[in-house]
Amino acid sequence: MTVQLVLPRQVRERMMSALARAGEREIGGVLMARQIVAGTFEIVDFSIDEISGERAHFVRDHAYHNTFLEAFFEKTGRDYETFNYVGEWHSHPRLPILPSITDLESMEELVNGERDIPFAVLLVVRSDTPSEFVATSTFHQRGAPPEPAQIRAEH
Repeated sequence: MTVQLVLPRQVRERMMSALARAGEREIGGVLMARQIVAGTFEIVDFSIDEISGERAHFVRDHAYHNTFLEAFFEKTGRDYETFNYVGEWHSHPRLPILPSITDLESMEELVNGERDIPFAVLLVVRSDTPSEFVATSTFHQRGAPPEPAQIRAEH
């Protein structure tokens, strides 16, 4: 199955603003989406952990993101069939936007672990200048190797 992430302009702009504030530190969080059709997910919101990242390492703070998730589900009326968690994102400032071995292993643990998450995407982004926004994404599914996911920027 080919998976596609739709990134609306306001999502990209909000990420770019956070990336500019973070400078050389990696930041990231969780991605919340609306499934448009099977395999196509529009990112509708995301959390931003701007504190716990380092120069070349990011591990999200679970307590902060759990609070974000609770607020998101409250705001969307707990309509889990329309709006739900779709994956993780983080930045690679001034580094290649390809996922690292650590990134891939973390995602594999997520979908093959005990959390009952059958699939998730990983979005890796970079914005080293005010006008730059580059991204790559991988799709991770329980029992299957990771695959590239397509990214569609909407204006």
